Amino acid sequence: MENKNNVTEFILQGLTQDKTAAKLCFSLFLVFYATIFLGNLLIIVTIKTSQQLNSPMYFFLSCLSFVDISYCTVTAPRLIYDLLVEKKTISFVGCIAQLLAVHFFGCTEIFLLTAMAYDRCIAICKPLHYTAIVNKRVCGWLVAVSWAGGFVHSLVQTLLVTRLPFCGPNEIDHYFCDVHPLLKLACTDTYVIGVIVVANSGMISLSCFVVLVVSYAVILVSLRTRSSEGRLKALSTCSSHIAVVVLFLGPCIFIYMRPPTTFSADKLVSVFYTIITPMLNPLIYTLRNQEVKNAIKRLWSRKVKRSEK
Repeated sequence: MENKNNVTEFILQGLTQDKTAAKLCFSLFLVFYATIFLGNLLIIVTIKTSQQLNSPMYFFLSCLSFVDISYCTVTAPRLIYDLLVEKKTISFVGCIAQLLAVHFFGCTEIFLLTAMAYDRCIAICKPLHYTAIVNKRVCGWLVAVSWAGGFVHSLVQTLLVTRLPFCGPNEIDHYFCDVHPLLKLACTDTYVIGVIVVANSGMISLSCFVVLVVSYAVILVSLRTRSSEGRLKALSTCSSHIAVVVLFLGPCIFIYMRPPTTFSADKLVSVFYTIITPMLNPLIYTLRNQEVKNAIKRLWSRKVKRSEK
């Protein structure tokens, strides 16, 4: 079938149509985005400048913070701007670019969380062999594979959408360009593509979630032979990661592990993995990690001393 596309731009319906609620959301999400950007940037700077935070766990954490900043920047500024304007238009090329970026950074984050779970599993289950197994070379490969996997996934999603014919209407019932709302607007049968999307996005989310659950089950089993102090320390470290995984992968599985249909709750659920989780990551990893808090204090004290000179 020939791909006929009469649509040059899309109209985003946004998060809400209520003007009062939109103004409230504008202030709220502006604060959220500032928290995401500054909080994750603080983690990156702290880890890069602190000699004490040189373990693989903190290397992965700095990579995760960078992905969080990038991921949220793809959607949050556009959402904040659209809350103040009447007509929320985005060009066809801009929409496709946003779709590519959202799935690129989102999938990269899923793979990074899985790599972090592997790191914690080896650190707790095989502490004597940890430095030999998870060395700098392995860390580099895990991060590279995460980025490459995210790129391949996003490229597949984007190519599927760009090959579809769009002849109107052009209103997207969402606050950013995503696969399911775009499939709904296509002027052709999208059943097969919908199945591919579930197999691609949905199975990646579900498979990584299963791997993460299994890894933490292995950790819990191994902790039975540890002292109570060792168990508490290990559980404190892992509980932060578990919280992030549930908040991020739970909504992803809800959105993508189903046929290409849209629900009214989709926009609210999407807020969790595009904005809420990137905002909570710095808080979860710093408030429950004494080493990071001490490193931030040292960084702050050095800045104060420099300013006093």
